[in-house]
Amino acid sequence: MLLDGINSPQDLKKLKIEELPALAAEIRQRMTEVVAVRGGHLGSSLGAVELIIALHYCLNAPADKIIFDVGHQAYAHKILTGRNKEFSTLRAYQGLSGFPSKDESVYDCFTTGHSSNAVSLALGLACARDRLSPEEYFKVVAVIGDGSLSGGLCFEGLNNAGHLKKDILVVLNTNELSISPNVGAISNYLNKIISLPVYNRFKESLENFLVKRGERGSRVLNLVKKFEESLKGLFIPGMLFEELGFRYFGPLDGHNMDLLIPAIRNVLNIKGPRILHVVTKKGKGYFAAENEPVRFHGTGPFDIQTGAGLAKPAAARTYTQIFSEKLVELAAKDDKIVAITAAMPEGTGLDKFRQVFTDRFFDVGIAEAHAVCFAAGLARGGLKPVIVLYSTFLQRAYDQVIEDVALQNLPVVFCLDRAGLVGEDGATHQGIFDLSFLNTVPNLVLLAPKDASELEMMLDFSVGLARPAVIRYPKGKAENLDDQRRKIELGKSEILSEGNNFIILALGSMVAPALEANDLLKKEGLSGTIINVRFARPLDKALFLEISARQKHIFTLEEGITEGGFGSSVEDALGRLVVKIGLPRSFISHGKRELLLEKYGLTAGKIADKIRSEICPG
Repeated sequence: MLLDGINSPQDLKKLKIEELPALAAEIRQRMTEVVAVRGGHLGSSLGAVELIIALHYCLNAPADKIIFDVGHQAYAHKILTGRNKEFSTLRAYQGLSGFPSKDESVYDCFTTGHSSNAVSLALGLACARDRLSPEEYFKVVAVIGDGSLSGGLCFEGLNNAGHLKKDILVVLNTNELSISPNVGAISNYLNKIISLPVYNRFKESLENFLVKRGERGSRVLNLVKKFEESLKGLFIPGMLFEELGFRYFGPLDGHNMDLLIPAIRNVLNIKGPRILHVVTKKGKGYFAAENEPVRFHGTGPFDIQTGAGLAKPAAARTYTQIFSEKLVELAAKDDKIVAITAAMPEGTGLDKFRQVFTDRFFDVGIAEAHAVCFAAGLARGGLKPVIVLYSTFLQRAYDQVIEDVALQNLPVVFCLDRAGLVGEDGATHQGIFDLSFLNTVPNLVLLAPKDASELEMMLDFSVGLARPAVIRYPKGKAENLDDQRRKIELGKSEILSEGNNFIILALGSMVAPALEANDLLKKEGLSGTIINVRFARPLDKALFLEISARQKHIFTLEEGITEGGFGSSVEDALGRLVVKIGLPRSFISHGKRELLLEKYGLTAGKIADKIRSEICPG
């Protein structure tokens, strides 16, 4: 086993190039076995194995810096940088993160879980490096994917990097393109020539010679450059990057290390901004991931022999499924309803909408800011856009929420899936900030359903509003808490039970544990008034003032950070302090959702403990 002897990139370099394909096979087996148990982002990581081996073989990490855009393709990077023995703890509580993590290893420059930011980070590092002494010089490489290019931030970084002419390498790994045999062969040959040191020394000498010849030399130099660009344009899809100021090399077969390693070595020795374009196969080396790349992009535990998922059928449908089916039902009755997502149709449940209403479905790519602006335009045009994102990804479009939707008071419905704790994906994906960062935005209506039926009712209610609305709902099962379907009225809460000792104002996913906590306390002679708040904005201020006048102990309960969140709004409305139960203002690491809820005091037992300690101190 070659992998047993690899504890750092320095160990990797002791291997011969002809041994590396065998190492790649071992790495694929290792990550497949672990993800089959732990779940994770398998498809992209399988596809990037040879590329990551080649980069570490040619670079001198951690002195040289590799920045992975998103980071879900970086499992081989973790395995090669001293974390192979720990790799079986992937995504487990206090185990390895599923993404690069600056707190986990010196080989991880940044914690990266969102997309399209790697080029900007790399450019910043390169500018900082260039202020150091020559002895401290290091190489900077950004690894991006085709999905990264759908985000405007990536192009902002490329544009600035090309303008500044800084010495960085951007590796573009595309796994949705293919190279035909003829074009691939010519491209490989052409790139071998233009990346050779002798070619680039000759090119530089020729340019210097011609520049010294004045105006006539400049004209000849322009003709030479046009010829090279025309030659590239015939065979290489890189003219866009050349126009942005990058030298472009590729596309190359991202699984051929006999080709990759010499190309990377040559390109690293060229100065200035460079793009190396490689083409890989998502799911490479594992039949199930190759056949179903979408499902194995992010997967739960599965049977390695068959590829079948091991998750037991849920006793109840998830919030995502409830939303998906209800939106299709509403759209069948109203042809003005359109749906938008940012490269997440399956994850958000919009794949069913796409199947039924193809011409009313828009996947804008990993471009959340554009998605929100686009929705505003649709709304201004008289349609009813429903934009569906994970809570964590709405952070990328905060300005557009304020300026293009709320300020215009347009009827855009935001459905925020995975609001609250999401579990194993960790700090970059926990949807815990939306209540706080949306709470102060004028014109927004903020809703949170307590159960499946209420999500359906809130969606129906929101698409009929003449103003922007946000519905946040958690990851996981959506069971009905009761059989009653009380009408949704703007800013109105519902009283679920009445008691004498305390009041709980519970929002969304926290209604169920609030009821359970009350049942526990009833056994001790304590009873509370439990209110399903429904609306974090506007608040049911009249009801809250009325009931708070009769009760000393008031608790707010939310699955979000308490600072600036729902509980803070209640304190402002009542003009008095309440006990806010929620999440701390911190980045919460990965672990199963149930474990994190317990750790941060949001289970029925922990809530009951908190209430008891406040009512009966000591």
